[in-house]
Amino acid sequence: MDGKNRQEIKSGMSVSVVQKQDQKTNKLTEGIVQDILTKSASHPHGIKVRLTSGIVGRVKKINN
Repeated sequence: MDGKNRQEIKSGMSVSVVQKQDQKTNKLTEGIVQDILTKSASHPHGIKVRLTSGIVGRVKKINN
């Protein structure tokens, strides 16, 4: 599960996201999903979410 399919991501899940300003360095930020912002079923760069901390980024990894 690499975060490219919307159905894999649910509110309350622990994920690692890359923020817009970190895309070149691919620095990951961990957090809990609050809202799913991508409306389509999938996205090649990862589903965009808002974390409970307010950070917005694309899911790169779903943590267990």
